[in-house]
Amino acid sequence: MIANNNWNGAKNVLCVRLDNVGDVLMTTPAIRALKDSYPGRRITLLASSSSAKLFKLVPEIDDIIVYDAPWIKSTALRSNSKSEYTMVKCLKQGKFDAAVIFTVYSQNPLPAAFLCYLADIPLRLAYCHENPYQLLTDWLPDKEPGLYIRHEVQRQLDLVASIGCYTTDERISLFVPCKTRERVLNILDKAKVDRKRPWIVMHAGASAPSRRYPPESFASVARYLAKDMGYQIILTGVESELALIYTIQAMIGVPSYSLAGRLNFGELAALLSFAPLLISNNTAPVHVASAFGTRVVDIYALTNPQHIPWKVPSRVLFHDVPCKYCYKSICPEGHHNCLRLVSPAAVINAAYELLNEGVNRTWEGLL
Repeated sequence: MIANNNWNGAKNVLCVRLDNVGDVLMTTPAIRALKDSYPGRRITLLASSSSAKLFKLVPEIDDIIVYDAPWIKSTALRSNSKSEYTMVKCLKQGKFDAAVIFTVYSQNPLPAAFLCYLADIPLRLAYCHENPYQLLTDWLPDKEPGLYIRHEVQRQLDLVASIGCYTTDERISLFVPCKTRERVLNILDKAKVDRKRPWIVMHAGASAPSRRYPPESFASVARYLAKDMGYQIILTGVESELALIYTIQAMIGVPSYSLAGRLNFGELAALLSFAPLLISNNTAPVHVASAFGTRVVDIYALTNPQHIPWKVPSRVLFHDVPCKYCYKSICPEGHHNCLRLVSPAAVINAAYELLNEGVNRTWEGLL
């Protein structure tokens, strides 16, 4: 419950978002609201090492502190709590006026709240399913998913609105320097991508196996778009997905271009900032594309309902299943039907519809 109105004087604010890159991106409109609502407010992001790559690419973030919390699933096992004591000391030195703890509704904010309490941060805001007593000075009862489910962006905008912070620009925030765009253009030239022909980006990977559309289905989509519609197919992915991309390329049977393992995060953002269309699993590149208004075909595993593309022309494709919203990284039923039963024809039709909407982007839009 909101207990005070001292937030108007909070100039040095810590924003806590400890999970993945896509989650941080979906929090940036709320961070902008914090920034816009108080002139001169300084924002420091407490983020995982995997999200540290966003620093300097989100204009609203002035500084970043990297911390891999032991209550976050992807954090490596530790033998002691030394890192937590070190982090409390670091946060104390930051002399923050307030902390806003951003979580999805399946996460508990109290470990992060306790960290901020130990660091003597006087104002602490979060959603919470239970009464946090003194750990949070300001809190909203978390009514998700019991009463309703919102988009993750809207959830965080509503949180900061409870302390009077709003923004007129609710888009995801992401900035790509011109030098990065030029570098990506050079990479595409070296890959022999023909600027005179239309092109599409496909992202076939995802951190969770339950969110991966079958590679043979991706290949069927790519084959049709390349062979029958004349589109150049540019495949992206991280280095650990190289084998997946090679497999898909082999199954396509016609020439395609792989940038897997060749782009850092800023370069991937640059590529997606001027791409005519992204076809992707539900993963971070979808939210990167949303930041730039790039059209998206999102092949959406029904592991959770709140992470669809935000404020961008899109098609969200899935097969409805009784086991939806399982929140699992590995399909508990073993059939992957929410994705496997999405036909390549449905993906192709969605791509065709989006490519014929609005003004097509050109290579010149890169710079």
